[in-house]
Amino acid sequence: MPQSPSLPRRLVLGSTSRYRSELISRLHLPFDVIAPNVDETPHVAEAPDALALRLALAKARAVSMAYPEAVVIGSDQVADLQGEPLGKPGTHDRAVEQLRRMRGQSVVFQTAVAVVCAATGFEQVALAPVEVLFRELSDAEIERYLRIEQPYDCAGSAKSEGLGISLLDSIRSDDPTALIGLPLIRTCRMLRAAGLELP
Repeated sequence: MPQSPSLPRRLVLGSTSRYRSELISRLHLPFDVIAPNVDETPHVAEAPDALALRLALAKARAVSMAYPEAVVIGSDQVADLQGEPLGKPGTHDRAVEQLRRMRGQSVVFQTAVAVVCAATGFEQVALAPVEVLFRELSDAEIERYLRIEQPYDCAGSAKSEGLGISLLDSIRSDDPTALIGLPLIRTCRMLRAAGLELP
């Protein structure tokens, strides 16, 4: 059934991430959460920023196909260690390995967001890179942090909004929530462009 032009379009977050849901809830807009069915395997020699942009758009498009009248947000984040993509560790051992490789290093968290509305043909995607400098962490610090926070569902094995902030020397970003998983400044800009009213 077509959307009435007098009614605001339904907002859908195409993500299974609880972090992104929490961020979108800050906007005080009603929204639904739909899991996108997208293969997140990187292409051969695919750069981390290109991977994040491709997956964010693929997630938004996948959900938009099922809900063409809705405005759909898709997002993805890839940790970029000197051009090598680092994803979610999934296990304790892989998180230890990631943090050992990142200690003393500058890591760019490539956070992409896409907004799509199939009914209107609206489609935008943007990248919000966040440069993070990790401290020279000892093995004991890494182990202690992981046992406390268990950030195994986070790209780069650290939660900056939690205890993970203690692992860092600096953060450089123009969109403060990007490191958590969704750049809200860019998201708001695209939602307005798609026709949604924000406070």
